[in-house]
Amino acid sequence: MKLKGVLEKCTDDDSKNLLSVADYLVKKSVWIMGGDGWAYDIGYGGLDHVLASGENVNVLVLDTEVYSNTGGQASKATPLGAVAQFAAGGKRMPKKDLGMISMTYGNIYVAKVSLANPNQVVKAFLEADAYDGPSIVIAYTHCIAHGIKMDSAIENCKKAVASGHWPLFRFDPRLAAEGKNPLQFDSKDTTISFEDYASGENRYRVLKKANPEMAAKLMDQANKYTSSRFDLYRKLAEMNTDWGAK
Repeated sequence: MKLKGVLEKCTDDDSKNLLSVADYLVKKSVWIMGGDGWAYDIGYGGLDHVLASGENVNVLVLDTEVYSNTGGQASKATPLGAVAQFAAGGKRMPKKDLGMISMTYGNIYVAKVSLANPNQVVKAFLEADAYDGPSIVIAYTHCIAHGIKMDSAIENCKKAVASGHWPLFRFDPRLAAEGKNPLQFDSKDTTISFEDYASGENRYRVLKKANPEMAAKLMDQANKYTSSRFDLYRKLAEMNTDWGAK
């Protein structure tokens, strides 16, 4: 920092005092961090209020799709068919789409990321931090509650993306201001089904053992929902529209 270099050469008291606080003159990258239980569920009202304020605030959601810190209870981020506390018979409702909800405001930077694509993660963080307005980055976060081997967790991240369960995208309102579609879809075409992905995690397999008929029914619903949601994002990204944002 040039200012500190100059001040370090000065001997007067005012320069010394300014040197002691010079670091505070640099703009900091400040982020609000929380899990899906907070962001999708018990704290959603507060999160929505902050994002809707239009203030320059950055939010990172670490989405494990379950209340990890309090014992593994189902949250609104828990996927259809997954087993968790309070959803012992398999979650009967689809996962809440926090990204889609946030995009409807039009002036919020929104990204959905995964370590399956590190370059996309870095790009999203840099864009969110540079955006002069509210931003939210939703990150797929593997968890022991998924019933996986944690030493191969990145492979599960890749399967979540490859199945379409975790579509990668970036919604940048600055593009809308240029008359362009702000939604940039970063996922490639799906290569496996949701069931192929889910079969590697105990949170889905356990229901198949306990109630095969219900497990098959929910898995069929989950396959169809995942496919239709993935197609919706892809079509929205291909539209010649600025989403009406200003």
